[in-house]
Amino acid sequence: MGGLISTGIRPENRAVPLFFAHAVEKNQFLGVFMANPKKPTRLKAISGTSQPCRDKSDLVVDLPVISDVPDAPDWLPNAHAFKEWDRLSPVLVANGLLTEGGISALGVLCSLHGKIVQLFAAGEAPTGHMVAQYRNLINDFGLTPVAQGKVKPINANEKPQNKFSNNGKRAAGA
Repeated sequence: MGGLISTGIRPENRAVPLFFAHAVEKNQFLGVFMANPKKPTRLKAISGTSQPCRDKSDLVVDLPVISDVPDAPDWLPNAHAFKEWDRLSPVLVANGLLTEGGISALGVLCSLHGKIVQLFAAGEAPTGHMVAQYRNLINDFGLTPVAQGKVKPINANEKPQNKFSNNGKRAAGA
């Protein structure tokens, strides 16, 4: 199992480990793909995709949701980061998206925002790695237009309306 075979793919016909030989023979070797991470039960409930029959609540750790807006951490690098904390934390708390475990991730998000703003103000561009980290963090908190479509607001007091409940019924005045 420890041998190498030639893939015929340039540059210079790279050799791959023999345990990938089955994929190379079928021309399916495109890289390593990772599975999507499990979504916490609380986020499934918010986005409306929760199914109790599939819920394995004993396998997933739900961190406690923060009900009060926390103070910004002292280690944020600049005033832009503190402003971003003051802007985002009330929004995340109001929507039930900030947990005890997410405080440090929010701090990193705000820190990156502050560094990126500082770089742009100095006439420099941030590195691609910084932008990618920032983009991943804002997606994780549901702060992009695509991520907003996946997270629905919490209406605990309202019963969801069935949009098909009037099908087959005559109008009141007819």
